Amino acid sequence: MLKTIVAGIAGGMAMNLAMLLTFRGIGFGWNGDGILLTASMQSQKLIAVWTTLEPLPLVVASPVPIIIGIVLFGIGHAFIYRSIAVAWPAGILSRAWRFAGLVFFMVFAFWEFFTPFNQFGEPLPLIALELLFWAIIAGCDAFAIAAILERKPATGSLRAGA
Repeated sequence: MLKTIVAGIAGGMAMNLAMLLTFRGIGFGWNGDGILLTASMQSQKLIAVWTTLEPLPLVVASPVPIIIGIVLFGIGHAFIYRSIAVAWPAGILSRAWRFAGLVFFMVFAFWEFFTPFNQFGEPLPLIALELLFWAIIAGCDAFAIAAILERKPATGSLRAGA
């Protein structure tokens, strides 16, 4: 149980770091000058949601609850991983790729389809960029979780006098 929680915390922190580097660093920019806010093709509705419509998204106005929430999602992902990974071929890479694909398609691809595309009218090239970001985020989550949960305990023992 403890190992699963630690793996989930690692997965959540990996997601937070990957989101910081992709969406914040490239997408929105450190000063609101990223491609997702400055591209001439971008939906004005989406720009307004992120910059002017009150209340601003929590991740912009007060990110701590979102950071904590993502760590909690990471813990949930670790428990899901633990229950389904046994059906997959053994190994960190093979299981992490499968779990990253599962998280990506079940969560992030659905999110992009339902919200930016459906509700905000975001153009497909920018959605493709966001999907790339989400793929990176899903991969970081999955690899952090798999690396911890698939690690085998050290074998052998320390012998006196050895």
